[in-house]
Amino acid sequence: MKTHLMFPDRDFDASAELPDHAEDLVQDLGLETLFGVMAAGDPDLKGVAKAALLAGLRTVEEVRYRQEILQDCLRHPEVIREMYRLGLQAQADEKKLLFGSLGGISRYPSYLLHHAVQLMEILLVPLKGLKTLADVQEGKFQSAGLRGFFQMLERELDPDYFACVQETLKILTFRQGLLLTAELDSGNKGRNYRLCLSNARKVGWFRQWFPKRPRQWSFYIDPRDESGAKALSELRDRGLNGVADALMQSTDHIKNFMQALRTELAFYLGCLNLHARLGELQAPVAFPVPLPAARPILNVTGAYDVCLALALGRRLVGNDLRAGEKQLVVITGANQGGKTAFLRALGLAQLMMQCGLFVAAEAFQANLCSGLFSHFKREEDSSMKNGKFAEELERMSAIVNQLSRASLVLFNESFAATNEREGSEIARQIVAALLEKGIRIAFVTHLYAFAHGLYERLGPAGVFLRALPPADGPATFRLEPGAPMATNSGEDLFQQIFADEGGIGAGVAP
Repeated sequence: MKTHLMFPDRDFDASAELPDHAEDLVQDLGLETLFGVMAAGDPDLKGVAKAALLAGLRTVEEVRYRQEILQDCLRHPEVIREMYRLGLQAQADEKKLLFGSLGGISRYPSYLLHHAVQLMEILLVPLKGLKTLADVQEGKFQSAGLRGFFQMLERELDPDYFACVQETLKILTFRQGLLLTAELDSGNKGRNYRLCLSNARKVGWFRQWFPKRPRQWSFYIDPRDESGAKALSELRDRGLNGVADALMQSTDHIKNFMQALRTELAFYLGCLNLHARLGELQAPVAFPVPLPAARPILNVTGAYDVCLALALGRRLVGNDLRAGEKQLVVITGANQGGKTAFLRALGLAQLMMQCGLFVAAEAFQANLCSGLFSHFKREEDSSMKNGKFAEELERMSAIVNQLSRASLVLFNESFAATNEREGSEIARQIVAALLEKGIRIAFVTHLYAFAHGLYERLGPAGVFLRALPPADGPATFRLEPGAPMATNSGEDLFQQIFADEGGIGAGVAP
């Protein structure tokens, strides 16, 4: 039995190694907040959410496969939660059984068989629960993944299956005794030990008290004969070895199925948790339109930083972007104007789309990228071996070594740790090289010389957005198309810190 709720043709491996730059994405995009909301306190859900978002999918078909399943989950959340509960029940009951074994499972076949019988009886309970759900809910789902899953349950878990398993488990308790056959080898040693199905029938009380004389030769072990009892036990284990091994393989198969079901449902349960929380904030979500990596395109309506919205607990202002097939997006403007938040919104939407999730936007259309990378400025700390600028170049070198065509790189205030002339020249050369190789770029910068130079050379070939400083009242956090602004961070900070009435710089012209 296979779940196939994450991929149409294989299982999802939540323990697979993540990309080398995964932790940079977690830090730069604030993903811990997203993981926390999806997990809702469950560490298993958090691990699956992290693995799914950071690994991503590579084909449009895989993205749409998950999107359709998630849409079914949003229509019937109670079914998904009940299925996950059944998976947790199987896991909890198995742990109780292991705890009752006082430290582990014995290697003796007789004990292995006894343990496998108990475990199979435990696993039958959630399997019956899944079969009941399949009988009731199958026709309500539209996605190929969930319809295939329920059809598999109907096919594999029919009434004959449960009847056969229960009858087999009853036989394997050997309440009527154990029937073994063997052959004699050289030296009268036994070989080819086999467990046989006993044809003994249940007899009444009269026969039990007054049995007939047995028709076969028999012998009895004295209760005080320890050596004889040990020899008999060894014979018993030889006969049970094959049966115990077969039953353990069967229980392992069902255990693996239940584990895969818990893991794959954990992703969709995390999506339900996130959708519910965003619904409480009245924040818009939409299912994106994925396009092949070979067809670069990016069109966004009302995108916002979902992690910031979750952290602040309120709906944020969204922004639009019509990049089309253009590879370069440059964002300039005033501090605290929403530039970095929009850059994160683009990265988060790309990640969420490529794992089959809805996005934090009113609409989102983009091509799948072969890799998403972030190069954000870092605060200087004692762990740095070099200065901030050298550290920036080192991280950039590591990113370049991983890039491939159709990758997406997010730059936030990169190369600003040196003077503007040097930083602008380095940024210009790096951007030119990446564009030549077919890499899509989104760049937030205060390097006016760099941004203005790109605007003059590329013009309509790029998209240039700017955050306007507030005239009167609070900032709108709206980005609008336009030529790069000459506003720099130093002037903004001076105005915020020193130019207020009564401050050190009060009355000083900027």
